[in-house]
Amino acid sequence: MAANIVIDARDVTLRFGGGSAAVDVLRGVSLSVTAGERLAILGPSGSGKSSLMAVLAGLEKASSGKVMVAGADFSALDEDGLARARRGRIGIVLQAFHLIPTMTAIENVAVPLELAGIPDPEGKARAELQSVGLGHRLDHYPTQLSGGEQQRVGLARAIAARPALIFADEPTGNLDEATGEAVVELLFDRLAETGATLILITHDAGLAEKCDRVIEMKDGHIIRDVTRTALTAVAE
Repeated sequence: MAANIVIDARDVTLRFGGGSAAVDVLRGVSLSVTAGERLAILGPSGSGKSSLMAVLAGLEKASSGKVMVAGADFSALDEDGLARARRGRIGIVLQAFHLIPTMTAIENVAVPLELAGIPDPEGKARAELQSVGLGHRLDHYPTQLSGGEQQRVGLARAIAARPALIFADEPTGNLDEATGEAVVELLFDRLAETGATLILITHDAGLAEKCDRVIEMKDGHIIRDVTRTALTAVAE
């Protein structure tokens, strides 16, 4: 894998079930992503975009094909191996926040750092929460936070370990328009500071066009792959 390529997926398939009940979710997907790129994967529900994210993030194992991520061969790893490979390499922001309700904001960020063996987890968690504007909410539980604040905790959790890759799956899906725009702006600001690569999963074409490159999916295939330069030219 070239030094500047952080994801290289070749002829990736994902099938659930078997026999007459088998469902092909990904059908021979190939793509490369360079370090520092902001890539949006766009498509309607059922297009395969979230399944592709799951495979690239090591949450699902591809049924066939080759998946290289940040120097690790995800296609050769079992579930435990994928979990180990994700650690330190990948941060994930999810639509439904997935904060642990019995933990405070700082604990939600610090505990994953501690489990990963990262030094000074509480200090790093505190600094990251301050960076997303939640320095005054460190000891609040998720039920005491607004949706936008919960998503900022999720963003801090994803970025605190300084992974090479950030996956964001419909990060504004549970937020109102104004709050969603603020979270997206914060996400891009933090990425600019950390230099992480972004894979953004969305059904929102306007949000996708904030990225350097947009891949559009349909029925488990990539049907369009354009850069921001091409998008701008079309708009003009």
